[in-house]
Amino acid sequence: MRKVQPIRDERIIDGMKEYFYIRSMRNYLFFCMGIYSGLRVSDLLSLRVWQTKGTHISMVEQKNKHAKTFIIHPSIRSDLDEYTADMFPNDCLFPSRQVKTVSRMRKQPIDRTTAYRFLSKAAREFRLKDIGVHSLRKTWAYRLYMDDPENLALLMEMFGHIDPRETLDYIGLTQDMMDRAILKLR
Repeated sequence: MRKVQPIRDERIIDGMKEYFYIRSMRNYLFFCMGIYSGLRVSDLLSLRVWQTKGTHISMVEQKNKHAKTFIIHPSIRSDLDEYTADMFPNDCLFPSRQVKTVSRMRKQPIDRTTAYRFLSKAAREFRLKDIGVHSLRKTWAYRLYMDDPENLALLMEMFGHIDPRETLDYIGLTQDMMDRAILKLR
């Protein structure tokens, strides 16, 4: 399994937000919720409309069963409200436009492979390599750390890491640090 990377450049993040905004509000909000919440893709896909009606979203993470509460970033609030205006409270936040093949059900969440496809397509547009659905979570962590390195303890707690090196490696900083050190050599 290849190791995916965070999106490190804020200009590319802004460009990708605009790219998705123009093409699909669902994909734009998926991208934004990923980079602003740090949720795994499975947790993003399980979100329901009713969970987005307040200032925060509370949920239990599927993988580790930890309770998690996070703020809905103010920059997407109005777009989220407009997007969900005609949806029912129990609807999936990120529904597939297709009828599921086996169950024949409608309005089910998109599949993680669908999310991977639209993220990969955008990554190619922006000449990014090693981008996958987990890149959103890593981008969130990378940005928190770069904003304030004191957030490392918070990130370690959120990811369940014991060693700071594990967290730095997870968010791609050890490679960045090594590259910078090598480039400083004379």
